[in-house]
Amino acid sequence: MRHLKAHRKLGRTTEHRMSMLRNMATSLINADKEHIVTTIQKAKELRPYVEKAITLARKAENLTGDDVPIKKVHLRRQAAKYFHAGNRNFKKDQSRFRGAKGESKEPIERTAGVKAVQRLFDELGVRYKDRNGGYTRIIRLGRRSGDNAEMAVIELVDNPYELAAKS
Repeated sequence: MRHLKAHRKLGRTTEHRMSMLRNMATSLINADKEHIVTTIQKAKELRPYVEKAITLARKAENLTGDDVPIKKVHLRRQAAKYFHAGNRNFKKDQSRFRGAKGESKEPIERTAGVKAVQRLFDELGVRYKDRNGGYTRIIRLGRRSGDNAEMAVIELVDNPYELAAKS
């Protein structure tokens, strides 16, 4: 019996499943058109995962009081667990272990996880400030020709592309 066993396993180990959800959440937040195409089961698992991260960004926008900066940092750190780690990309000519003499003065690009957290708090938290949930939408596309899997688009609601199409 599957009593009290929430969520789908998707035929993966826990580590693989969590990594896949983090990867998909990072892709959804960083996507130019704010949507990704995936299977319906993966989309249904991704929806609450992404909505919890967006809720953290929304809470950061609605904070009041004296210790707001401290609470915002805490919420950002909590949201960072929903995306892949923001490790730095080292340039090929730099060694792995750099001392004080080997420090580079050039800025190093941020990875997708850090960009996702920044976009989540800078843009999406403001967009959904007054919305009480339901930040994503799943649209079914039909079946994939190769393996007959049900496909779907998961997208963020009220995105600029959707609003431009309405007007």
